[in-house]
Amino acid sequence: MKTSSPKIKSKFLFKILIVLSMLIVIPQNSNAQILKRLKKKAEDKVEREAEKRAEKRINKKIDKEFDKAEDAIDGKDTKKTDSISDKTKSKKTSTNKNTESNEETKNQKPNVVWSKFDFVPGDTVIFEDGPSINEENGEFPSRWDLYNGSAEIASVNGENIIMFLGSGGGIVPYLKDSDQDYLPEVFTIEFDVWFEKGQTTANRFFIAFRDKKNQWNKGLGKELTVYPNGLEFGETDKRYPGTENLGWSNEPVGKWRHIAIAYTKGKFKAYMDDTRLVNIPHLEGNPWGFTIRSLKGNQYLRNFRIAKGGVKYYDSVLSEGKIIVNGIKFDVNKATLKAESMGPINKIYNLMTKNSDLNFSVEGHTDADGGDETNMELSKARGKAVMDQLIAMGISKDRLKSNGFGESKPIDNNSTPEGKANNRRVEFVKF
Repeated sequence: MKTSSPKIKSKFLFKILIVLSMLIVIPQNSNAQILKRLKKKAEDKVEREAEKRAEKRINKKIDKEFDKAEDAIDGKDTKKTDSISDKTKSKKTSTNKNTESNEETKNQKPNVVWSKFDFVPGDTVIFEDGPSINEENGEFPSRWDLYNGSAEIASVNGENIIMFLGSGGGIVPYLKDSDQDYLPEVFTIEFDVWFEKGQTTANRFFIAFRDKKNQWNKGLGKELTVYPNGLEFGETDKRYPGTENLGWSNEPVGKWRHIAIAYTKGKFKAYMDDTRLVNIPHLEGNPWGFTIRSLKGNQYLRNFRIAKGGVKYYDSVLSEGKIIVNGIKFDVNKATLKAESMGPINKIYNLMTKNSDLNFSVEGHTDADGGDETNMELSKARGKAVMDQLIAMGISKDRLKSNGFGESKPIDNNSTPEGKANNRRVEFVKF
């Protein structure tokens, strides 16, 4: 391939002219032969130099592409995150497309739209632990009991979390009558787990559906294993999309993973972030309780919730004229939607799409923590945020309106974490 550069050619031709000027003292016959050899040599050198430079440019381009591929394999390629970005507020990025942001924030907090997330939490919270901001660092988490190992409250980026210490530990919810079957026929469980950067066979969590301290050999025998990039449950062994080339225990960055579990009279589903990885239509055995174990230290747990129920959205509209949703979550004291909120919002969107005569007033409610005026403003902002999200997804503006009532309309007590969780809700009231 001839790729001679004009600059290279002119440089060498200039050298030839200098040589020619020196040849005036050489006999004419000799001049012709020398000129011919010099010309051929110069042309060969020009071609070699041009080819060398072209090859250098090509190699540089190839190296760049290989770097990109290796970064993706190593996890440096930006991954999915956990809160809704400003891009979701446009109709284009939120209609029937998976508009997931591929940017990892510095503190590893997810920042994506889970547009196909179909997990919907139960409608009545029966156990909840954040943990609370009132928990003291270094103390054992007050809403849990110790099964084995060690765990304590710690603070990460100003947020209280449960930290497993040393070689790990196991904890169970601290409940009255914990030796009994406290999981209903229909329930959901949600929590976030942190995987530290690195690769070790201990980089995992084990989830048992019985209280290993109090229920002994009762309950479900199978355990759900949570790896940095996938879930394993019985014969089901699935990776999170895009991480198939990583080792099971390899976490390149260090990140939070949101785990969601839905059980409905024998049907068992488990999700990692926005993707369902486990789907068992007929599960043998009966879940009684819950135990979570970590195999190593420096792994964290937060935002744990067990909820009962619930009634299908359309049935709720027909019978009650409204849908009560406590699975729509926001950042603390803000109206910023969290990504896991997209499960219920997607269900509402589908319901309104299939029923064109269905219109909703989106109404926010808070618990009693904080001032009355602040809670009122916050509830109105949250109701509007959900309405705006539905409009961005394609629901007509004239089918929606928003409002907020602060703490003025509680449906549960405000003296327990579970009661407060039930009061922090969004209602979709038919009009």
